[in-house]
Amino acid sequence: MALTPHDGVSNRLPSAMPLPLLMTPLRRCGSHALRLRLNLNPHFYSPYPLHIVDFMPLVPLYGDLTDDRRYFRMVVDVVGLQAAGVVKWADMAFDPVEIFDALKDQPRSVHRIAWELLLRAGQRHGATVVMDKSLDSIHYAEEQLALFPQMRFLNVVRDPRAQVASMNRAIIHDFDTTLNALSWLNAHQAGRALAQAHPDRVLTIRFEDFITNQEQVLRRVCSFIDIEFLPEMLDVAASSEARQLSKLSDLWQSNCYAPLPAMTDKFKAQLSMEEIETIESLTQALMAFYGYECMTPASKPAPDAQTLARCAETSERGRRQAWAKLSETNPRDYVLRRFRADYLSHTRQSLEAGLL
Repeated sequence: MALTPHDGVSNRLPSAMPLPLLMTPLRRCGSHALRLRLNLNPHFYSPYPLHIVDFMPLVPLYGDLTDDRRYFRMVVDVVGLQAAGVVKWADMAFDPVEIFDALKDQPRSVHRIAWELLLRAGQRHGATVVMDKSLDSIHYAEEQLALFPQMRFLNVVRDPRAQVASMNRAIIHDFDTTLNALSWLNAHQAGRALAQAHPDRVLTIRFEDFITNQEQVLRRVCSFIDIEFLPEMLDVAASSEARQLSKLSDLWQSNCYAPLPAMTDKFKAQLSMEEIETIESLTQALMAFYGYECMTPASKPAPDAQTLARCAETSERGRRQAWAKLSETNPRDYVLRRFRADYLSHTRQSLEAGLL
């Protein structure tokens, strides 16, 4: 099956400004494996992402962003979010006053602030392409495209059964198969719609194809964003960033090794057949489109409100247990993630109290 092609369009931002690239649509798709390899090209820059989606529930609390005071507060808070990140950006520090002065006469948006930080960091590192790996920002893709008409999107598809199995064990997602399958469906419906609306701006790849032939997929990506494929991009073991990440979090332990083909079938030992049928029933249309075959009749009805409520209760119990376990098994990862979560919580409390 032919996925979204690239027609050779080459539109760059003004000379000194890197090309913005957003990876979509959902975390736990193998995104770090791709990002780390692309980062081995000196013309490419993609730090650990802001995941601005976690900030989006706060945006309405700022009110009218044409008010300089409110927009400046947002700039300060986004700069703070970057500083509170689990993984720091090397050699970068941002002055909110300078950022505000640079952006105050441009269209005002939380996404414009986030991209200003990324693009400045990319320029500092001499990159011609800067990628944001905040995959969940797929739901704000059109807004970002309006800000940067030159923007491109790397849409990474993974077998929903494998991705949901991975999501079920990740503290950044739900702890329930049904809820995570619905997240997969919503994200990939948005990714597919984006690709249909902007075929020249979106490159869709499958993670399974990357596992089978890393070089071929990386060459396609490099061609899409107009950078040279370098053979050293295949040697992730040479990446100091990959080694650092593998030590920081249990979610990233495998990132300093080549992905194994056996990973594609790992979900069969992690999910029950009932869970697999739940996933297939919800996602079968997109599974067929992307070339994944069902293992079950895929005939389970869509979950009703009561089912979803039970799933939410199960997920919340699992989340509490996961935080408690993380504090015991990897206290450093726990403290870093807790610090970021607390930063967002304190920011919300301040905004709700009217402290602008």
